[in-house]
Amino acid sequence: MKILKIDHLGIAVNSIDEGKQFWSDVLGLPFEGSETVAEQKVTTAFFPVSESEVELLESTAPDGPVAKYIEKKGQGIQHVAFRVENIEEALAELKEKGVRLIDETPRTGAGGAKIAFLHPKATHGVLVELCERS
Repeated sequence: MKILKIDHLGIAVNSIDEGKQFWSDVLGLPFEGSETVAEQKVTTAFFPVSESEVELLESTAPDGPVAKYIEKKGQGIQHVAFRVENIEEALAELKEKGVRLIDETPRTGAGGAKIAFLHPKATHGVLVELCERS
C-alpha cells in the first residue's frame, strides 16, 4: 500500500456556517464550497491548506453517522483521511493483515473520490479513511 499524503482532516460540526466563520473568516482559509452526500447523510465543506484540506461535516439527519458522533463525543476531529495510490490494493492488503474494515469495497465520497473507512477498534480509536482521487 502506498500512502501519498494526508488528504484531509474531517471535523464534525453542528453547523457548517458557524464552522466557516472560524476556518475561513478567522484563519483565512479559502472556502472551496460544500456538497451533500445523501448516502452518508452529510453535507461537507472544504477548506484547502496547501496539499491537504480541512473538511467540515454537518449531518443532514439525526440518525446520520456525524450526528451520532457529535451526540457521543461532541464537535471536533472525526476522522483522518489518507490519500492512497490504489484503494482496492490498500484494502486487500489491510484485510490480509487482519485489519478490521468498515468498508471492504470502496464507495463514492465527496468530490467523486473513492473512499473506505477502517474500524476505529483496529486503529487505536481513530477513524481512518482511505481516499483515492483521479
